[in-house]
Amino acid sequence: MSLNLNKLVDKAWEDKGINELLDAPPSALEGLTPKHDELLAEFKIKTIRDLGNWKYAAKAHALVQLADGES
Repeated sequence: MSLNLNKLVDKAWEDKGINELLDAPPSALEGLTPKHDELLAEFKIKTIRDLGNWKYAAKAHALVQLADGES
């Protein structure tokens, strides 16, 4: 099964595999820029994998999911 990740990533990254994307800088995500890379690096987030595993992002995501369940 092939995943179409094109809507999630910047055009320059559309032909990359999932592992290459996870090791890419956050600016590979659609809507983020190299300036975001600099800001996120201050939190030791240098890759998409780091961002996805960042404990504060996980906590925020959990809260959003809980709130969606209450609606």
